[in-house]
Amino acid sequence: MPMTALITAPARTTIRWGILGCGDVTEVKSGPGFQKARDSQLVAVMRRNGALAADYARRHGVPRSYDDARALVNDPTVDAVYVATPPGAHLEGALLAAAAGKPCYVEKPMARHAAECEAMIAAFAAAHQKLFVAYYRRAMPRFEKVRALLEGRAIGQLTGVNYRYATPTPANADPAHHAWRVSAANAGGGLFLDLGSHLLDFLDHCLGPLQDVHGRAARLATAADVEDTVAMTFRTATGALGSASWNFSTTAKEDTLEFFGTAGRLAINIFNAGPIYLETAAGSEQFAIPNPDHVAQPLIQLIVDDLLGRGTCPSTGESARRTSAVMDHVLEGYYGGRTDAFWLRPATWPGRYFPHDQP
Repeated sequence: MPMTALITAPARTTIRWGILGCGDVTEVKSGPGFQKARDSQLVAVMRRNGALAADYARRHGVPRSYDDARALVNDPTVDAVYVATPPGAHLEGALLAAAAGKPCYVEKPMARHAAECEAMIAAFAAAHQKLFVAYYRRAMPRFEKVRALLEGRAIGQLTGVNYRYATPTPANADPAHHAWRVSAANAGGGLFLDLGSHLLDFLDHCLGPLQDVHGRAARLATAADVEDTVAMTFRTATGALGSASWNFSTTAKEDTLEFFGTAGRLAINIFNAGPIYLETAAGSEQFAIPNPDHVAQPLIQLIVDDLLGRGTCPSTGESARRTSAVMDHVLEGYYGGRTDAFWLRPATWPGRYFPHDQP
């Protein structure tokens, strides 16, 4: 009786990427990283405006462009999908990738609220595919140095965490110009979702899931209906107490994360590429570690390595869901709850009205 030869598929050696939504975030932060990461290629891009998609493809040396998301996701040369649309469209794009049986990398914040994150996680679990999220500070050398210092107990036992962020309202947050970052339907909230999520995810990465989260948000001075100031408190897994605040309606500028311990203090900027400051009884020390040219590239490399079976990426759908859940806790009072499609009922948001307008 003749033996039947077993035919096995060759092991994948390169991950070929397609981008849904090749807008500004992909120009420098992420897009080139898919080309420059080892064993990674960017082979297709999509944007609803086909001419802009074609222009992006031409400028970045990408072979194919589309104006239809399904066409890109179902392209047989695309192995994995990067969803780089505003958060309001993340769930739709991710579900397309899951239905096509392809792994997915979603921009941050993962979705408008934790319920959408959970829907994504369930879809990829059912499809037996991996889901990653673009919290790229989990792989940037400057932030990994901070984590190593904390793990090495450079400041002794952690006893406190404090973060302060302040900035004038940026031009891209003007609702008169249809800024998606201050549209709850597109962003899930205000700039806190877009910018605050970076800090909260980094704390999750360094210290583990945040506990006993409490917070308040208000709209004090800006034209958009969403929050413009946020304050919160939390407890770390080791019991240290922490606080954080964001003010998007001030002429002041601040961006300082501090860790306090029994043996010293550690400080870093989240958004400015300044040095890390370490202060102990032995004196003060600075670590100047430049950001990569394409800040998402180190995380993209970890994702590629994970998909090729030679490593593990630390920024997953589950870790990103935790960050979204923290933001939901902080903002639930402002929006009158965040378990439903709250963006469809702005008239019911308790925090939408200026304090002097409250009944």
